[in-house]
Amino acid sequence: MNSQQIFDNAKQYIPGGVNSPVRSFNSVGGTPFFTKKAKGCYLYDSQDKQYIDYVCSWGANIVGHANPQVIEAVAKALENGFSYGTPTELEVEFAKQICQ
Repeated sequence: MNSQQIFDNAKQYIPGGVNSPVRSFNSVGGTPFFTKKAKGCYLYDSQDKQYIDYVCSWGANIVGHANPQVIEAVAKALENGFSYGTPTELEVEFAKQICQ
């Protein structure tokens, strides 16, 4: 499917057809870009057209998409589960690193 077809389908299930209140209230206009996958600094649409990702998830993705080191670290962490509903030592270590 192309982005317009995906968007038309999304509007049946997601308010405004997108996951952003800014876009769903028609502040942006047009058909949104639907990403199928990403690798490094590139995004690929539903038809595998390649784009340079200048947004990088608004700065949250500064190491690039599908970074091998991040994938390895996440996979290792997931071996212990991922949502406990209780505090963890790992989150304390993460907070400590942010504060430093």
